[in-house]
Amino acid sequence: MDTNTSLTRHAGILLHITSLPGNSLIGEMGQSAFDFIKWLHKAGMAYWQVLPLGHTGYGDSPYQCFSAFAGNPLLISLANLSKLGLLDAEQIVLSDSDDKNNVNYGRVYTQKMPLLNQAWQRFFKGDGDKSLHKEFDAFISDPDNAIWLEDYAMFMSLKESFNGQSWIEWPKPIRTRTKAALAEAADKLSERILYFKFLQFIFFRQWTAIKASCLENKIQIIGDLPIYVSYDSADTWANQQLFLLTKDGHPLQVAGVPPDYFSETGQLWGNPIYDWKKMAKDQYAWWKLRIKNCLKLYDYIRLDHFRGFFGYWSVPATAETAIDGKWVAGPGLAFFEALQKDFGENLPIIAEDLGEITSDIVSARKSLNLPGMSVLQFAWGTNSLEPLIPNPNSNYLPYQIEQNSIVYTGTHDNNTTRGWWDSAPKNEKTCLQVYLSVDGNCIHHDLIRCAFSTVAHTVIIPMQDLLGLGSEARMNMPGRSVGNWSWRVTQEQLSDNNAEWLYNLSLVYGRCNTPPEIAIKESCKEPEY
Repeated sequence: MDTNTSLTRHAGILLHITSLPGNSLIGEMGQSAFDFIKWLHKAGMAYWQVLPLGHTGYGDSPYQCFSAFAGNPLLISLANLSKLGLLDAEQIVLSDSDDKNNVNYGRVYTQKMPLLNQAWQRFFKGDGDKSLHKEFDAFISDPDNAIWLEDYAMFMSLKESFNGQSWIEWPKPIRTRTKAALAEAADKLSERILYFKFLQFIFFRQWTAIKASCLENKIQIIGDLPIYVSYDSADTWANQQLFLLTKDGHPLQVAGVPPDYFSETGQLWGNPIYDWKKMAKDQYAWWKLRIKNCLKLYDYIRLDHFRGFFGYWSVPATAETAIDGKWVAGPGLAFFEALQKDFGENLPIIAEDLGEITSDIVSARKSLNLPGMSVLQFAWGTNSLEPLIPNPNSNYLPYQIEQNSIVYTGTHDNNTTRGWWDSAPKNEKTCLQVYLSVDGNCIHHDLIRCAFSTVAHTVIIPMQDLLGLGSEARMNMPGRSVGNWSWRVTQEQLSDNNAEWLYNLSLVYGRCNTPPEIAIKESCKEPEY
């Protein structure tokens, strides 16, 4: 994805790691990931977009993690640990699920974490190849890792010892990080601290292999960087001075968004608010470390809630909904100019500029030459006086979309395109049918073709939309605390026929990332769904 003047046209698929197919209870960094990379290459795709890879907490949301730096141990491939001699083959056969299209996180946690602990016990006793132990020593002593790994491993060990309690409920000496309390905990929990470091070593080792396979197959990874961190996280506990907290560590203000398309009462995220003035004093050093870590994982970063860097919705910590919040000025361009000093003028960032976007934010994004996002499901609001004519003020209309942008049919927060269409207002349906000259019977195909035909240099399609799945396959419903993040694709759905259809579409609209190996057919089969 070249954000300079010489733009190339490409496309990709949005599919989180947990959604990969396979015999395990959850998508993971095993053989199914490598098979999917080859499938993307076969389909002519250039990008694989994933959701945040962080160590998820309660609710299983990748946007509420125990660390902004650590990877999710649940994504670790057990088969790989078996190959390393840290598990026996018969150990990695987990109790299968009747539902192949959804992850049961409770079952995953109770079955997988004990096996990860068993692998650690073997490693701790010296099992496994000696070179693996040398790799581990190098990983934990690397300054780029140690700077976050020490706090993370200590945090997780303490949380485990306090039966999962939030850090604000820990005894005051450890909650406020006195030197004596930290030294005592480091001594008492030394083995468990090493265990959590081991999990991160394995995670990053497996992810490095995935990145290498992507490079071999000419696939680049787009990752997701949430603007905020979880309150109950190593980041907040270890850096309390960087957040708007009371002296006792309780939040003064929390993050959210005002009432919008997704919720009449807004969204109360509950994340602590940064003390941006304090962060500015060291040129946003913590953020630079975070970006640097992300660029080890991804080729490009989708920066979540871009508008929050210019103005964010701040809600009193005691509020029950986000309605009582107010807009507060963020760090603005100064933040991005500080990043440019370390990462270059052309930042490898996609601005998630959805929601209430004002002209100053648009101007800032353009001045930074960052691609924004356009979601086609949002395009079909109509002019009240002319119900068949789309609202000309809609920035998401295909003819309004800019070249330096990423076009989506929908995102992880949207309904699937089929689900959206089934419940869309009649005027929006009619507007789309007239605009695209379609009947809507294959709405997911219609919208994908529309996306591919735009001038935008990049198109990203959620896997659910390629397959034409309904609301049952929705990844997330904002404001709903349970029942999210569970959808999985099956191996049968990742068929050659689906790849061929996507490949031919890429050829037609000049987005193919691989040399023409499959001839365009006059009557290409429709994808299976």
